[in-house]
Amino acid sequence: MADFFDALDPKHVAMIEKQPIFFVATAAPDARINLSPKGYDAFRVLSPKQVAYLDLGGSGNETHAHLAADGRITIMFCNFDRPALILRIYGRGRPVLPQDDEWGELAAGFTLMPGTRQIFVIDVESVQTSCGWGVPFMSLEGERETLKKAHRQSDPAEWEAKMAKRTSSIDGLPTRATDRYIEGWF
Repeated sequence: MADFFDALDPKHVAMIEKQPIFFVATAAPDARINLSPKGYDAFRVLSPKQVAYLDLGGSGNETHAHLAADGRITIMFCNFDRPALILRIYGRGRPVLPQDDEWGELAAGFTLMPGTRQIFVIDVESVQTSCGWGVPFMSLEGERETLKKAHRQSDPAEWEAKMAKRTSSIDGLPTRATDRYIEGWF
């Protein structure tokens, strides 16, 4: 049985803080649905009605493109331990890039990692919990360091050039590229 809430409550936040992985889904008209797993210590609850997550450069920039085109986003957490629980956050999101005015204050709430590209801010419209009885028990063996290592080994000028080319999604929707390599991220 699913239960809906207008905002995150303390029990939701406690569950979220224990999860080593979350999933992000976005879509835009006439575009593919994007579903991405996210790891690392990258998710923050800013308030009961707002959350954010740190995004590293990867294979594409679909979430950015979809949020610019449509704004809708769903974030899902699964408890792989006890109690069984699935938590979904439905909302509207937007990217905040290092060149944006609000970057400094927002980024201060995160530990910036190699390859940091942007932070997505999501205004919570509703929260849904459901049983999760079909989710298996799993334990975390460890984080993969491969993505951060690849970014650390990048030449700053090459990294900036690569990010500058990321101006559209797989389906041709526009994105804004990160305009700077910031010392200390690598």
